[in-house]
Amino acid sequence: MAKLAAAFELALPPRDPTVPAYRWLYASLRAEILCGRLRPGARLPSTRDLANQYGLARGTIVNAFEQLKSEGYVEGSVGSGTHVSKVLPEKLLHVSSERVVLDHAARLALHLKRQPLSDYGRRAKLFSGYENRPIRAFRANLPALDLFPTTLWTKITLRCLRRISTRQLMGCDPLGYIPLRQAVAQYLSTSRGVRCVAEQVAIVSGVQEALDLTARLLLSPGDRVCVENPGYPGAVLVFQASRARIFAAGVDNEGIEIRQLPSHGVRLIYVTPGHQFPLGTTMSLARRLQLLEWARKSGATIFEDDYDSEYRYSGRPIPALQGLDDRGLVLYAGSFSKVLFPALRLGYVVVPFDLLHHFEAIQSLTSRHAPLLEQLVLTDFITEGHFGRHLRRMREVYAERLSVLLEEARLRLAGLLEISNVEAGLQTAGWLGGGIDAESAAAAAAKRNVDVTPIDRYSQGKVVPEGLQLGFAALDVKEIRRGVRELAIALEGERKAFHRGSRSARR
Repeated sequence: MAKLAAAFELALPPRDPTVPAYRWLYASLRAEILCGRLRPGARLPSTRDLANQYGLARGTIVNAFEQLKSEGYVEGSVGSGTHVSKVLPEKLLHVSSERVVLDHAARLALHLKRQPLSDYGRRAKLFSGYENRPIRAFRANLPALDLFPTTLWTKITLRCLRRISTRQLMGCDPLGYIPLRQAVAQYLSTSRGVRCVAEQVAIVSGVQEALDLTARLLLSPGDRVCVENPGYPGAVLVFQASRARIFAAGVDNEGIEIRQLPSHGVRLIYVTPGHQFPLGTTMSLARRLQLLEWARKSGATIFEDDYDSEYRYSGRPIPALQGLDDRGLVLYAGSFSKVLFPALRLGYVVVPFDLLHHFEAIQSLTSRHAPLLEQLVLTDFITEGHFGRHLRRMREVYAERLSVLLEEARLRLAGLLEISNVEAGLQTAGWLGGGIDAESAAAAAAKRNVDVTPIDRYSQGKVVPEGLQLGFAALDVKEIRRGVRELAIALEGERKAFHRGSRSARR
């Protein structure tokens, strides 16, 4: 026994004082078993001997042994001692000792080799969405998170939790919490000119889920879908995963170019008329009417993504495309993520009556329904007037930030980047001059801690001049000015490099 105890003394690692004694002993003995130094059938020292050797309470040893027994690493009974199990749990699971030390990625790779994927699984591609990187000039698609009233939101949340009922804990209808649907319907009718009643409103996790549900509802493999070019990549990825045939139509200063659209054979068209993504233009009233007429004649359904047009800075608000539709051709979707904060995964879809039952059935099979607590909180946030006040405040803040961006760009970026004076939204586009390449410009800007996105990344083929997307809503005035200064230095360097290359080529 002394010889075996000495072997233990050599094998067991020093104890970490932050780890409970029984966990340290359990982990140490398990490691000895897995690596083979304690072989199957080997007898372990008695609990009394181990307690004396390591200066531990006997109860500590007993707890460690009981944990090993419960997991199948040791076995024994009173009078016969404790032995290493002859068949270890890893053997029963057909896991070799080498497999135990594989990292997560390697285990996943081995698993995927054994499991064939469905056609959908092979087509689906990762859509990064929100990335956890620093908020700096000119990160796009983010609201001013530091100005969100978190204290108020917390107060409402606690109140909702205190009064939540057993019935609410059970969940809600697939289409969402009825008072929230009523509040959204009223808001959309008064603020966005949407024609709807609460029964048509479906609460979803956001526009991305709305796209997925719509694709399941309307698209069969081989169906044709039209998208804006350049346009929102999240929509394209959904349609590709559904095995749709994608037709990309160009965008001018009035919106999607109707003359480029096929006259028939289109099942669905995706558009962002309130604030085109990524160019930032607003679809004209004439173009909206043309699009509705084209959809009527071609038999296509329109998916209107009104993702951030609550924030409008000039001119009179243009009603939603859906508000001009009297034939039920438009599914209208929006999200609270851009208006409030991205982690609030709540949005809405206004569904034509003839599709409503089918949409509800599909939603019941996927997400079942959106999280109810967040719906309760958002309902009170809207009905008590906080939502409207927050929108008005943010509209003023974003208008000021856009104005600063445009003024700084006029002073420092002339001849380098011409920034569009958008009427709505959280970001805008700028067009490069002086022969500057957008990808090279983005790389040079990143070295100076400036975040810009080449417009070409949103294109199906190269269809637009060299340009960059710039966000302004999430940035204070000081950061906007810093960003413009640093971007000007980066772009000037790229312009000089282009001219040096041009002179060398002429020689």
